[in-house]
Amino acid sequence: MSSAAFLDAVRNRRTYYALKADSPIPDEKIVELIQETVKHVPSSFNSQTARAVVLLKEEHRKLWDIVKKTLRAIVPAEAFPATEKKLDGFKAAYGTVMWFEDQAGVKALQDAFPIYADHFPSFSEHASGMNQYVAWTALEAEGFGASLQHYNPLIDAEVKKTWNIPESWLLESQLVFGTPIAEAGEKTFNPIEDRVKVFGA
Repeated sequence: MSSAAFLDAVRNRRTYYALKADSPIPDEKIVELIQETVKHVPSSFNSQTARAVVLLKEEHRKLWDIVKKTLRAIVPAEAFPATEKKLDGFKAAYGTVMWFEDQAGVKALQDAFPIYADHFPSFSEHASGMNQYVAWTALEAEGFGASLQHYNPLIDAEVKKTWNIPESWLLESQLVFGTPIAEAGEKTFNPIEDRVKVFGA
């Protein structure tokens, strides 16, 4: 694949909030995309600490019911209708990928390489971000729209209980996806000259 084709996918990846519970591809293809992401995205010291839980259809909707119940208990009553509307939008999508990092793997690296111990948590975060981005871009290339949400750590305990998630898995984000029913919002850019410096060219 040329860099032009790759960068086209990068440019086309956007945040979509208006989604419906339809899929342009079979569920097996969705799972394959996530498996390929987790398998091939690099990680520090090849630690491979990324973990993903794919929730489709009713399991996806179950997650957003958990989020709604959790937030209803802590959001002021007068503010909750706006929160509920937002959450119902996520629930209306087709699926969610919950992204985790296995802290047992992080701890193993800290023990094996104590000189870098303070850095391994941030290295883990870097790898998690790459996994989330690659999966997001791959899903959009197949015709989905998606948005990345972060209702952790508020929902962590209930998520682990509901789906029997290992205690060492730390929830990082929730990637919501479905078929877009509205365009993504306009995207603006700060001057690239202020963001990229070049020496030696």
